Amino acid sequence: MNYDCIIIGGGIAGLQASIQLGRYMRKVAVIDAEEGRSTLCQKYNNILGFPHGVSGDALRQAGREHAERLGVHFYKDEIRNLHKESGGFEAEGQLSFKGKTVLLATGVKDHIPNIPGIETCLGLSVFVCPDCDGYEVKEKKTAVLGTGNVGAGMALTLSYWSSDLIYINHNSKQVSQKLQAKLHELTIAVENELIQEVIHENGQIQMIKTVSGRKYEVEKAFVAFGGNRVCSDLAVQLGAETLKNNHLIVDPQTKMTSVQGLWAAGDTVAHSELVTAAMGEASIAALWIHKSLMNE
Repeated sequence: MNYDCIIIGGGIAGLQASIQLGRYMRKVAVIDAEEGRSTLCQKYNNILGFPHGVSGDALRQAGREHAERLGVHFYKDEIRNLHKESGGFEAEGQLSFKGKTVLLATGVKDHIPNIPGIETCLGLSVFVCPDCDGYEVKEKKTAVLGTGNVGAGMALTLSYWSSDLIYINHNSKQVSQKLQAKLHELTIAVENELIQEVIHENGQIQMIKTVSGRKYEVEKAFVAFGGNRVCSDLAVQLGAETLKNNHLIVDPQTKMTSVQGLWAAGDTVAHSELVTAAMGEASIAALWIHKSLMNE
């Protein structure tokens, strides 16, 4: 089938766009490898209508059900090649899809070392985004599990919410003198230790154990290891413009990339990595995709 729009990425941004396009009665295919951030986060705490939080899985399931009721088609696949051709695009994974337009909602792949216990705690007591979850560490004994300047920067950011912070520099990577001075000024302890395990109970962090045998009792934690990968490769294949950090540049009004007919929304675009921002930008992108198809 030739679709009006192929949405690559079925996380929160992709789902929101599919719902909007479904309500425009467009033929839409959502293609998702089911490996994004929303598959890991066990609780979003900053979304309207969910005062007690909602898990990524629950939000994805509700979004998919909503979209399917509007006639949106879903496929589990990983798109590896994207071609622009006369009249639209072809996306190739295990299957091949053709569409008049494409929306990339491929997000960011977080770099989190394979430390036992971290994944179980994500979204419950261990967090990634301070804009999303900084509030969760308010006046709590909090650890930053990270490396070098990236982890130091996270610790400084979190000092807005908590004064009881410790930064565990996982691989003892050098921290700049400027950041060291700021950490010292705010009395944020820095420990150069290899983390062995995050000890928790039902996803609630209790202690961080290091390879040397030291144990740090904490109530909450943030991860900041750097090296996150922006999944903009498919757009780059088509020559789309990016920033130096590989985030896609889009038109501020329409959310279209520099490639005609190729839109992007969510964390693959340069913006604050709030799920609510991703939802809003995806809706706007869907609106302008519909407008472009109307003009045809």
